[in-house]
Amino acid sequence: MRKSIIWMTAAAAIFTGSNALAQDALVDHLVSACASDLKNYCSQVTPGNGRLLHCMAAHEDKISGKCEYAFYQAATLLEQLSVAVNYLAQECRTDIETHCSGIEMGNGKILACLAEHDEKIGASCKKAVADTVGE
Repeated sequence: MRKSIIWMTAAAAIFTGSNALAQDALVDHLVSACASDLKNYCSQVTPGNGRLLHCMAAHEDKISGKCEYAFYQAATLLEQLSVAVNYLAQECRTDIETHCSGIEMGNGKILACLAEHDEKIGASCKKAVADTVGE
């Protein structure tokens, strides 16, 4: 049961994420680590709409350790990203609403907006950005 939850969590985050480059790198890593499993169990599945992931989840009791580990790594990274985004959203909410409300989310646009308004951003937001982005 725990494995299924991790698989579905990874799936949801991978396929609904906003950072396309990181998402692509993560998907590439999973496809590479799971290549033999995908071939063995899901070669007849048409990719798209999470079908390959559902196929892998259906065969989770048979997948290789390498593939399983790659999914655990992905789930861990996605959980860390989720915590960081939540922290930023909480600490920067007022600054985002004040200075970046017209900015479309995704691809670092909100962070870029905050950087453009750096002199007006509150200390807690600046700290959250430094803590999560490293700037």
